[in-house]
Amino acid sequence: MKIKNVLSTAFLCSASALTLFSCSKEQEAVAPATQEASISQTVISQIKDMGLTTQDIQRVDGGYLVEGDIVITDENLASKPDYQMLRVGDQEQYRTSNLVSVGSGRTVSIRVSTALPSAYVTATDELIRRYNAQGLLIRFTRVTSGGSIVLNPSPTGASYLASAGFPSGGNPYNQVLVNVGAIGTANASTYIATILAHEVGHCIGFRHTDYMDRSYSCGGAFTNEGASTVGAIHIPGTPTTASAGSWMLACVGSGQNRPFTSSDVTALRYVY
Repeated sequence: MKIKNVLSTAFLCSASALTLFSCSKEQEAVAPATQEASISQTVISQIKDMGLTTQDIQRVDGGYLVEGDIVITDENLASKPDYQMLRVGDQEQYRTSNLVSVGSGRTVSIRVSTALPSAYVTATDELIRRYNAQGLLIRFTRVTSGGSIVLNPSPTGASYLASAGFPSGGNPYNQVLVNVGAIGTANASTYIATILAHEVGHCIGFRHTDYMDRSYSCGGAFTNEGASTVGAIHIPGTPTTASAGSWMLACVGSGQNRPFTSSDVTALRYVY
C-alpha cells in the first residue's frame, strides 16, 4: 500500500505497497523507482493484459511490483484464467479471477515475523477481528509458527510501504512485505491495521477499489488503468455513486483508519 505523508514544507502539496492522502495532495512518502526500460515488452504486455498499470513497474524477488504494492508472479503471468471483475457502484470493488478456495468454510492462518515490532502483532489481531466480524466463509487466525500468510520485513531500500500478491491455485498469496521504516509503529489498531487489512485483501483476491481512477485516492492526474479483457459485475444493493473510505482504495492518508464500509462488506460477503 502507498501512503501519502505530510512531509516537510518543501514537499507539501505535491500508502501492501498502496498510496495515501494529502494537504492538497502531498507527495508519497516513498517514491518508486522506474525500471520499465529494463523489463521485457512481453512481460509488460502480459501485465497490461491483466488490466494492471505498468507505470513505475519494478522487478522484485518473486516477480514484478505494480500499482505500488501488488506482486505479480511468473505463475500469474503464465496462467490463463477466466477473467471476471466484481463491481460495487461507480467507485468499484474489484476482485481478481483467482480467489481462495473456501468450500463450506476455510480458516487462513497469518503469522507475524518476529523481526517485526510488536505493534504489527496488535495490528494483525485487529485486521483479523475486522474480517472475522463479517461472517464470511473465509476466516483468519494468527499463529506463531507456519502460516498461510506471513508478514515479513521488506528488503532494505524498498520503495513501498507494504506489498502483497494475488491468490494462486486456490490458496492465498503467501506473504505481505512490510516497510516498518516508512510505516512506523504508531496507531497499530487503526492506521497499521488498515494497511495490513488492505494487503491481506490483495492476498485473497481483491483489487484496488479506485481501479478506474487512482487519482480518486492518490491525487495527481486522472489514471484509468483500463478494463482490458476483464468484465465487470455490479453487485445488487450497492451504491451507484462514489463512496469514500474503502479499505481497498489505492492510497491512504498518514494515520488514517479505514474499517470496512457498507459497500466493502457487501463485496466481501458476495465473494466469500
